Amino acid sequence: MLSTTINYNPKRTRFRKQHRGRMKGISYRGNHICFGRYALQALEPAWITSRQIEAGRRAMTRYARRGGKIWVRIFPDKPVTVRPTETRMGSGKGSPEYWVSVVKPGRILYEMGGVSETVARAAISIAACKMPIRTQFIIA
Repeated sequence: MLSTTINYNPKRTRFRKQHRGRMKGISYRGNHICFGRYALQALEPAWITSRQIEAGRRAMTRYARRGGKIWVRIFPDKPVTVRPTETRMGSGKGSPEYWVSVVKPGRILYEMGGVSETVARAAISIAACKMPIRTQFIIA
């Protein structure tokens, strides 16, 4: 069986490193179902890593088998830097280690269409278990 992993990180960015920023407020963009009929919506603010996004996508795809279509509505475009262990203070910012997507409450994470509600509910609940935040299942 050929497994296709989607490598979630930008091809190129304008700057290598970013500030951490703050996650205040709610999501005004990407908070409506646009493509499918069922969706997974975030209820808390968080950084969701590219590995968590891919794990959720895989879980949904595996459960739905060949039926239906899945849309991933978030993309990790923020680099997170990590300093080497046992490094003294100073000596600058660490090197980019992984990528995250900044998710605010109300943001749609995944959408699904072309399957029955029971299949979609089960597949999306499996994906929700892979997420580090509370989420809810919504229907268009």
